[in-house]
Amino acid sequence: MSTASLTRRVDVERPVLAGWGAVALGILAFWIALPPLLLRTPVPSLVLALGAIGLGVWVIREGQRRLGWGAVVCAVLCAVGAIAATESGEGNLERVVVWSALVAAMLRFATPLIFAALGGVVSERAGVVNIGLEGMMLVGAFFGIYGADLTNGWVGGLLIGMIAGGLLALVHAIFAVSLRADQIVSGFAINFLALGTTGYIFLNHYGDQGTPDGLPEVPDVSLPIDWIPFFGPALDRLNLLVWVALILVFVVWLFVFRTPAGLRLRSVGENPRAAAAVGISVYKVRYLAVVASGVLAAMGGAFLSIGFVHSFNQSMTAGRGFIALAVVIVGKWRPVAALVAALMFGFTQALAQRLPVFSESSSTLLQALPYVVTLIAVAGLVGRSTPPAADGVPYSKE
Repeated sequence: MSTASLTRRVDVERPVLAGWGAVALGILAFWIALPPLLLRTPVPSLVLALGAIGLGVWVIREGQRRLGWGAVVCAVLCAVGAIAATESGEGNLERVVVWSALVAAMLRFATPLIFAALGGVVSERAGVVNIGLEGMMLVGAFFGIYGADLTNGWVGGLLIGMIAGGLLALVHAIFAVSLRADQIVSGFAINFLALGTTGYIFLNHYGDQGTPDGLPEVPDVSLPIDWIPFFGPALDRLNLLVWVALILVFVVWLFVFRTPAGLRLRSVGENPRAAAAVGISVYKVRYLAVVASGVLAAMGGAFLSIGFVHSFNQSMTAGRGFIALAVVIVGKWRPVAALVAALMFGFTQALAQRLPVFSESSSTLLQALPYVVTLIAVAGLVGRSTPPAADGVPYSKE
């Protein structure tokens, strides 16, 4: 590499590093006002926030406008949060900001999103938009608990839920791939079909009494790490499916980006005609990808019913499938980045569960926090998050 090229690279990387440094500085300004540090004066936080704003302004002048403005906004919000924290009572802060409990809750809330988002990544990498993730999660949730009741075991429930999600995804694949129907319309139809089907069977089988108590549940995994500061109390007792979701992130990344089959999947999503020209069956790859996405989404739904809530109620997914689609977009169709986005949404939901300590009258309003964050995150990425070139484009043989 020539000296001139190296110099240009350094000139580009320096503002980027400074921008992320400004973001970290803003977060530090907020963090020192929270437990366990609990500084009761806003002065140090304001000094750090002003430093972050200064760095952000410099980054803007260096040409990294989006990152710079993002750092400035982050610093301002963190400064406001730090001031609010210093004005709040220590007792309320210590009840809300229990980091180990927040991390454990974040992982629980993020798990269904991780499963569904991985399904969305697989499907959209093959060029098929799967708006039906919400319905596939709902089917997985119902048939997961129905299967557990039927087989008297959580393994049977999980398998039946996965099969149900795969079959519903197959219906979507028939319309989206073979019949070349509008994939958005087909996905919404799948959601309505899942809502009606699960609601009818649920009421017909369990009646108004709901699912019985004592149904088999996915077990928690106990690890002897509770003695480790912070991480021990957060990770020592998590549900088995939480660990499965985290492992699957690595498995899906390995498959998509490090295997020949993953290369075929991505080629079909980028340029299906070129893929067909070298002998790849576009229809087969897309069918398998959509069915796999349904199975993964159903695992997220099954976690809700037999791993988290331990019961089923109609519409229990509550829009999580749509949040999972936002996770896919924010994660730019990459499994690891999608995991980070899912954890972010999971953290906001965990925080929303605790914020009513400050105001019980606002508890219902605070439950909307994850959805507000979803809208902001997706809106902020409009024009910057580029999907696979053939995503949502029907394919037909010539």
